[in-house]
Amino acid sequence: MDKIAQAMERAGFPSTDGYDLPASTKTFPDGAHYRVEISGVETPRVLEATIDEARKQGVPFHRSISVVRGASMLTRQQLRDFAKIAHDNHVEVIMTPGPRPTWYVGRQIATPEGAISGLRLRGMDMVRHYLMEVDRCIELGFRGFLVWDEGVLSLLNSMKQNGDLPLDVIFKVSVFAGHANAAGVKLVESLGAGSCNPVADLTLPELASMRTVVSLPLDIHIQLWASMGGYNRIYETPEIARVASPCYFKMEPGPGLAMYMPWGTSEDGLAELARDKIRSVKNIIELIGEVHPELKVSEQAAEDLMVPLPK
Repeated sequence: MDKIAQAMERAGFPSTDGYDLPASTKTFPDGAHYRVEISGVETPRVLEATIDEARKQGVPFHRSISVVRGASMLTRQQLRDFAKIAHDNHVEVIMTPGPRPTWYVGRQIATPEGAISGLRLRGMDMVRHYLMEVDRCIELGFRGFLVWDEGVLSLLNSMKQNGDLPLDVIFKVSVFAGHANAAGVKLVESLGAGSCNPVADLTLPELASMRTVVSLPLDIHIQLWASMGGYNRIYETPEIARVASPCYFKMEPGPGLAMYMPWGTSEDGLAELARDKIRSVKNIIELIGEVHPELKVSEQAAEDLMVPLPK
C-alpha cells in the first residue's frame, strides 16, 4: 500500500481522501467561497420567475443552467429574449446545446445496463450538430455551455485556441460525465473546463481530496431528483463550502430529468419549481451565515461571470 500511495503522490494526486477535512484556501476572484446556480431554466418565462423570486427572497442568483432539453428547442427570438433577460439581471447562462444524446440516435444509454457506459456524443455527425448549436447560441450572445463528453471538451478548447470560438466562452462539465475522484476532475480541468459538476453523492473527504489538486469551481448538488437518489444535503452546506470552496451550490428537486423534456412538466410548473429552488437557496445562505459567518457568497453582479451579451 505504501508503494502505491507514494506513486500516486509523485504523480501529483492525494493517496487517500481528505479525512482531516482541511479548509480550502481557494475562492472565486471576488473573494467569495460559494455561489448559486439554478438548473432546469427552460424558457425566458422560467428565467423571469427565477429572477423575480430571488429578488423577493433577497438572495443572489449567479448562474442559470438553461434549456436542459436542448437549445434547439427554442427559436432564435426566444434565445434572444433569454440572453437579454439574463444580461439585464447579471445572470451567467450555461446553455445546453441540443440534441441531447438520450433522445437522439442510439438507445444504449437509455437501457438499465447501457447506462453505465456513460453519456457521450455518438459519432462525428452528432458532434458537428452539437457544435452547430454552440455556434448558433454564440451568435445570439451566449458565452457558457454544458459539456458531458471529454473528447468534445478537448475539441471545443482546440477550437478556442485556433480562433474558431471566442476565447471568453466557458464550458461546464455536467454531472452526466460521471466524475467522482480527484484524478477525473483534474483531467477535465486540464482539458479546459471552467467548472465541473461531480456525481452528487460524494462525501466531504472525497470533495476535500478533489480540492487539493484543482482550482476550478466545483458545482455541487445539494438537492437532486428522486430518480438519481433524491438527495437533500442542505445541512452539509456549511462544511461543503468550507472544504470545497470555490463552489456552486446546485438545487435540483423533483421526480427526474424527464420533467425538463418537451413532454414533461408544464412551463407554469417549471416556473414554480424554480421559485422553490430559490427558497432553498435562502435557507442555505442563512445556515452558512450561522455556522461559518466568515464564508462569503458572491454578490449578484460578480465581474467574472460570463453574462450573455445580446446581439
